[in-house]
Amino acid sequence: MAELRQSVSMGTRAVSSPVKRDDTVSSLFSSDIAGGSVDDGHRPIARGRDRNRDRDHDRDKEAHRSFLLRLPNFIRSFLSPDDRRAYFLLTSHRVHLAFLALLLLIGLVSLPYLWTSLNAPYLCIKEGITLHCPKTREPSSLWENPHSSTTSWKPCAERSEKPISDIPPENETNGYIFIHAEGGLNQQRIAICNAVAVAKIMNATLILPVLKQDQIWKDQTKLEDIFDVDHFIEYLKDDVRIVRDIPDWFTDKVELFTSIRRTVKNIPKYAPAHFYIDNVLPRIKEKKIMALKPFVDRLGYDNVPPEINRLRCRVNYHALKFLPEIEEMADLLAVRMRNRTGSPNPYMALHLRFEKGMVGLSFCDFVGTREEKAMMAAYRQKEWPRRYKNGSHLWQLALQKRKEGRCPLEPGEVAVILRAMGYPKETQIYVASGQVYGGQNRMAPLRNMFPNLVTKEELASTDELSGFRKHVTSLAALDFLVCLKSDVFVMTHGGNFAKLIIGARRYLGHRLKSIKPDKGLMSKSFGDPYMGWASFVEDVVITHQTRTGLPEETFPNYDLWENPLTPCMCRA
Repeated sequence: MAELRQSVSMGTRAVSSPVKRDDTVSSLFSSDIAGGSVDDGHRPIARGRDRNRDRDHDRDKEAHRSFLLRLPNFIRSFLSPDDRRAYFLLTSHRVHLAFLALLLLIGLVSLPYLWTSLNAPYLCIKEGITLHCPKTREPSSLWENPHSSTTSWKPCAERSEKPISDIPPENETNGYIFIHAEGGLNQQRIAICNAVAVAKIMNATLILPVLKQDQIWKDQTKLEDIFDVDHFIEYLKDDVRIVRDIPDWFTDKVELFTSIRRTVKNIPKYAPAHFYIDNVLPRIKEKKIMALKPFVDRLGYDNVPPEINRLRCRVNYHALKFLPEIEEMADLLAVRMRNRTGSPNPYMALHLRFEKGMVGLSFCDFVGTREEKAMMAAYRQKEWPRRYKNGSHLWQLALQKRKEGRCPLEPGEVAVILRAMGYPKETQIYVASGQVYGGQNRMAPLRNMFPNLVTKEELASTDELSGFRKHVTSLAALDFLVCLKSDVFVMTHGGNFAKLIIGARRYLGHRLKSIKPDKGLMSKSFGDPYMGWASFVEDVVITHQTRTGLPEETFPNYDLWENPLTPCMCRA
């Protein structure tokens, strides 16, 4: 019995030891499990937790071991196991913090770029002959440019609300300049804008320009017959001194029109500002009054100060206003165009340049009978004998010009392009044109596809237009304003009329579409006998997505009248 009590006592002490107790508990649970005393539903969960815990433990040990192996031997020899674990954890935190700091630094560096990208103005960039415009999520519209293109830029060529005049007293002016504004209405308009700019460059006084009779237009019109002269002089009074007539002290006025001694004739085309200062100003100071002629395109664009280009825009868009009766008649015609269907409707303005003079001057070949071609050849030989010569070279010249997109579009070609763009048969179209070469036969394809073609003569009565028939330029002014007010403007060939309208519509905010067909690409498509309608439509739509008067960067030798963006518009 004593031996038995001693063995039991020793067994009890053995179980009370922590290590032995754990072993006993483990064996107890093992026996319970083996005996089926633990619920069978909990067995997989317990085993899964044990396996996950073992894997995490092994992973930490492996990371710890690989970390210690990367430490130098002399550092590892001084660290106890606990120190090594602490050093590992501390270094891991430092790596994480360094990574977060790097991400923060990248974010801070990228923030200005992201801000600039988000706030960049809508601007189309030209690469070679391709124009790339920002993409928008707006659905495409037949009648309007994307709204995002209208919110980036605003006009800023108007005069200041509180202008400060820097014009010297009249007795301190450098002299007087006088010009003949030649050509048609729009060429004359450009000449007037340039005359104001040249007067500003030389600090001279401008005598009100005279509209010279053109041998094509055969029109004898004075400036005050078309434009509001009082507004013109008043609006520019803080920029340039403008007088209505030649000063009384200059008695021989005929000399100013005829004498070579009073004329500056050696001004090159697109002359820079310093040319006038170096070559023209000394003669004006000497003679006091000088005429500048010829004066067509005698001032450049990118070789003059920005403030001079801004002044030209101020003249064009703000100072040169048509007479009130012309403005009122144009408003009436536009209202009638918008209500031709009985309810408000948009309308398109088409500048169709296919008059006999334009067709002849282009020296391009067009579809027609042998008789028509013979008559056109005789007309060209009579009007332009130096260019015509014997006519043998004209066929190759015509082919080359058509490939380069330098030929006017025929009415039938215009109809096909507009239909490919998606304009329906019901589209209301205002036609601004002279007498179309070929008459009704030439117009038939266009009228068949778009029967709602009208001119000002069809919109207004004979009595309403009678007061404007005194001057051809008055009728041209009506066409100009109705086209300017249209929802969509389509040009078919270059010229001052089209580029002035496109520039003005851009200056008004880029909302109004101004379509400029790619005549070079269209000539290739028209000449491809294997191109189907679906392929042609795709080419037309893709090509003309960016040719609708969108904000476009200027480039060397750009045309200020067609694209006034950089000098005359500011970030909105």
